[in-house]
Amino acid sequence: MKKYFIALMVMSGFVGAQSQVRLPAVFSDHMVLQQNSEVALWGWAGSGEKIAVVGSWESRDTFKTKALNTTRWSLKIKTPAAGGPFTITILGKMERTIKDVMIGEVWICSGQSNMEWNVNNGTADAKEEMPKANFPNIRLFQVNRSAEATPQVHGEGQWQLCTPETMKGFSAVGYFFGKKLHNDLKVSIGLINVSWGGTPAEVWTPSEKIEADSELKTSAMQLKQSEGWPSTPGVVYNSMIRPLVPFGIAGAIWYQGEANTVAPATYQKLMKTMIESWRTDFGRDFPFYYVQIAPFNYSRPFEGALVREQQSRMISIPNTGMVIISDVVDNVKDIHPKFKKPVGDRLANYALAETYKRPLLGYQSPLYKSMKVEKGKARISFEYGQIGLISHGGDPTQFMIAGDDKKFFPALAKIEGETVVVFAKEVKVPVAVRFCWDNTSIPNLFNKEGLPVSCFRTDEWELDMNPIEDKK
Repeated sequence: MKKYFIALMVMSGFVGAQSQVRLPAVFSDHMVLQQNSEVALWGWAGSGEKIAVVGSWESRDTFKTKALNTTRWSLKIKTPAAGGPFTITILGKMERTIKDVMIGEVWICSGQSNMEWNVNNGTADAKEEMPKANFPNIRLFQVNRSAEATPQVHGEGQWQLCTPETMKGFSAVGYFFGKKLHNDLKVSIGLINVSWGGTPAEVWTPSEKIEADSELKTSAMQLKQSEGWPSTPGVVYNSMIRPLVPFGIAGAIWYQGEANTVAPATYQKLMKTMIESWRTDFGRDFPFYYVQIAPFNYSRPFEGALVREQQSRMISIPNTGMVIISDVVDNVKDIHPKFKKPVGDRLANYALAETYKRPLLGYQSPLYKSMKVEKGKARISFEYGQIGLISHGGDPTQFMIAGDDKKFFPALAKIEGETVVVFAKEVKVPVAVRFCWDNTSIPNLFNKEGLPVSCFRTDEWELDMNPIEDKK
């Protein structure tokens, strides 16, 4: 093989001046490339320098290009089915080899602190998992925190094998997601953790997209300013996402929204803008699976519920899916739920069913679909409720019902097949129903696979958002 490379260099006229081929940080030893794809490879060399790339999985295929006068070069290489380890050799005026390359499935793990949260931060289930986290075919790439006013190209970070030591500083949600995919798919998994606690979604979205939309621009102006994390649109995208573009990925998982409770009304639109921007940059409409934010004691009534409502509406964005985790919250005064394994597992189940077409049932939490009034009672139907509903500890709780006077009363609820019937003696003609419609309610209503029903309201009436202390 070495003789083949030398001969190729001589025939191509590559031997000569000492020019060093340079690569973005994401192209390094121990990396994972997306299987069965044409994946992008790029870097920098001398102006006009000829570049050839050879993957050891198929030495007869040589991919060639030439550096532009800006010194940047790029090309696409074909990858086989999952396997490895391989090498990738880049031949210019000097040779550069990337070693221990696996071919498998690559996922971006992004968002704010609940995605970033790791064993070092304190978890209820990941800490005991750590001693068992020896998975050499799960590869972890940690993108360092960075925020810049202009797009960056090289990026920071390095690929590492998953060990108890590397796992403890990596996203716990990302780890459990990747572990389940690895165990079920029997392929190598590459996880790119690109998250930053406290960040609103605006900083992950190209700034020009925010500036071009008056609603998004107005909402961005309401973001809280802090020295602890950036809030200027686009700055984290510029330095943490942009250097990865257009690396070949299978999809992305996302856990964020807490920082956007200050202006929840535009969250769906903002996320649609961000997702579409990322998909354009990466060159494919990859799947995007996300976590609905958990119950938490926010300062204003309904602000958490409003973001959850916006997240429920996000499923209208093609090739997206939402997991709900309201049942695994141990303390509504802690914005960081300590149990991360259920979150990662539910995201992985969604990916296994939707992306990898595994025959799973009940991986989607039931979502409100419609309300029908029948003899003084409201019958609620659900999307994804086909396998049936159950409630823990008695009949379903946390329901409220109102008539046309808009006064809500605690309601009784009964499960009937795939529906829930809601009623209260104070309301003779129901007009609206709400379920877990506040910041902290934890539901006892589930599908038969054990996934909680999402909070919802059937009305769009104006809400009193004044803090409770302002009403005293």
